[in-house]
This record gives sequence, C-alpha cells and structure tokens, in this order.
Amino acid sequence: MKKIIVFQHVHNEDLEKIEEYLLKKDLVIVKIKLYENEDIPKNLSQFSLMISLGGPMDTWMVKKYPWIVKEKNAIKEFVINLEKPFIGICLGCQLLGEVLGGKIQKSKFSEIGFLNLNSKESIYKDKNLNFFPKKAVVFQWHSYEVCSLRDSNIENLATSSCTENQLFRYKSHAYGLQFHLEVGLETIEKWLKEKTFKITLEKIFGPNPLGIIKKKYANEFHKMNLLCENFILNLIKSFNIT
Repeated sequence: MKKIIVFQHVHNEDLEKIEEYLLKKDLVIVKIKLYENEDIPKNLSQFSLMISLGGPMDTWMVKKYPWIVKEKNAIKEFVINLEKPFIGICLGCQLLGEVLGGKIQKSKFSEIGFLNLNSKESIYKDKNLNFFPKKAVVFQWHSYEVCSLRDSNIENLATSSCTENQLFRYKSHAYGLQFHLEVGLETIEKWLKEKTFKITLEKIFGPNPLGIIKKKYANEFHKMNLLCENFILNLIKSFNIT
C-alpha cells in the first residue's frame, strides 16, 4: 500500500473531507502531529504524497513553533529534490510559497468565510484542475498571503478580489491552495467548540453561525466538496498513487 504523509499543525485542523477520499483508495495516511512535537521521518521517499494543512500560526513564528523550520526543510526535500506530489492548504500553501522563494505578507483584508475564487485561463491546461468553474465559492480563513512568486516553474491558477496567489502550481506536481476546499459542515461544528474560532465566526455570521451556515451555504459545501474530491482523485490517478 502506498503511504501519504500529512503535516498537522493544530488538533482541530485535520484532513476533513480529504481523508474520506484517500481512504476510499485504501491509502495509508501517516499524520505527523507537529503541535505535539512529533518527529518528521527522515526517509521521505517512502511517501507518495505530502499534504501540509492549515493552522492559526504564521510562517515567521519559528521561535514559538520551531518545527516550522523542520517542516519547510521536509517540503523542500519532497517538492524540489524528490519532485513528488504535494498539496499545501492555507498555512501549508504559505510554507510552500516560502520554500519556492516567495514572500509572505499581510493581506490588505482578511478573507474569512465563503468568498469567490476566480479561475485563470491557465487552470484549464492543468490535468488535475481543468474541471474548475470560472467562479467558485470556497471557504477562506487567512490574514496573510503568498507574494513575489518569481520562479518560472510556478503557474498562477486562481485569484480572489484581494489575493493574487489563491491557487498556484509548481512544475506539474506541487499545489498551493490558500483556501479550504476540504471543510464540511462537521468541520464548522468542530471549530465552534474552540473559543477563538467561535468568536470569529460569530462576528461574521451572527450569534448562531452554525444555523446560518447550514441554511445559507449547504449547497456551497456540496459544490466545494465535489471540487475537492475531483482534485484529489485526479491527482491520485495522475501520479499512480494507488
């Protein structure tokens, strides 16, 4: 069986829907809980895919979170040296951006909630993402973003109204997603159990965020999760990760 390595930065930001899609293919998922100071395996070549998840910390917080340096080294080894498939989500996207020579800067506006993603023409030449609509509603939760991506091997695939690099690809195998395709309604329920997450969601959606989200965005979740599933299954097929 082929193995997937996942870097988890905080206990309540997990693979979510992606885990369902990977398990359907009988893949072995190895989660490295960096927030519990679990060690990153030295032999990364044993893994067929690497996924770096989101988290509330920022890439420059290396004194508080020393594992950030170790994770960036692992991403560099996997993506640049081994040239194996990689997905970076939110914080994971920013870590990939830094590894590829980009910079992380504070966004003009924080993007939190269900917002529009605008696909570029380049996305339709990507065999793993060419099914994306020109406009899609995705879930966002970030205040920083990747900028200054000057490597000629990087292709920008989608933007939002205030974030240029919402979705980008390095060569043909590494993807940075600043947004969250993986979340479901159960994810929101889980996040609402955390005080800081709950306060933020209440500011955006009102005193009953779960009820409002269920009523207003159930269809968006369905569409978003279909996009996520197609992306994951296409990537697995493209790189023969079965």
